Amino acid sequence: MEVEELEKRKSRKITSSSPSSALINNLDDGCLMHIFSFLSPIPDRYNTALVCHRWCYLACHPRLWLRVDRSVQDFSEPGVFPNIEEAVSAARPGDTILIAAGGSHLASNIQIKKPLCLIGGGELPDETTVICLRGSDSALEFLSTCKLTNLTVKAELGCCLLHRSGRLIIDECILQCESNPLDYLSCPIMSTAGSGVFPSNLKSDGDSISVSHTRIEGGAKAVLTSGDLALQQVRVIYARTSLYFWFDVGCR
Repeated sequence: MEVEELEKRKSRKITSSSPSSALINNLDDGCLMHIFSFLSPIPDRYNTALVCHRWCYLACHPRLWLRVDRSVQDFSEPGVFPNIEEAVSAARPGDTILIAAGGSHLASNIQIKKPLCLIGGGELPDETTVICLRGSDSALEFLSTCKLTNLTVKAELGCCLLHRSGRLIIDECILQCESNPLDYLSCPIMSTAGSGVFPSNLKSDGDSISVSHTRIEGGAKAVLTSGDLALQQVRVIYARTSLYFWFDVGCR
C-alpha cells in the first residue's frame, strides 16, 4: 500500500508540474521574441539562446540583434552587415549591434546619432577589436545615448571615442592609444559636450560619460574634456598587467 501511495504522489507531482513548466513554450514565436527583447543582450539574452534550438533561433533573430560579421559571404541575410558603419546606418533607435569576434573592424569617424548598444561578440573584450584609421579624428563619434561593452578600440592618433552629446556608457572595454612620439595628440576618450560645437537641437540635458571595469592605455590623458563636463569619482584597480578604471564624466 505504501508503495502504491508513493507512486500516486509522484504521478501527481509530474502532472501538476509539467503543464506549468511548458506554459512559456505554448506561446507563439512573436510573443516569445517580444519577451526576449526586454532582456539585457549580455548575459541574459545570450544565455537564453543556450536553452534549446527554438529559443536560440528566436534570441538570435535579426529583429533583436544586428550583426557585423565580415566572414559572412551572403549579406542578403537580414540583419547582417560587412562593417560597423552600414550596421549603424541601418539600425533603428534602441537596436543592439553584435560585432563578431576575430580579426579587426575598421572604423573612421562613424557618427552615431540614435540610441544604440554595441557589443563585442567574443568572451573577452580583446577578442573583438575596432581600429581607428590613421588620420581620423576618432573611431566612433557619439551624439546620442549609447552603450559600448566587451570591445577593444584602438587609435594611433586622435581619440578612440569622441563624445559630443547624450549619455555614453562604457563597460568592460579596452581603449588603447598606440605608443608613438605624438602621444600628446591622442586620447582614449574625448568629450566636447556643452562646448557649443554642435547646434542646440543635437544637445542633450543628460550629457555624461560612465566608465566601468575598463582598461585605458596610452595617450596624453585618459579623458580630455573641452565643454561643460569634468572627471568625477575615479576608482582604479591595479592588476598584474594592467589598470582597470571606474569613473564618471559629468557636469561640473
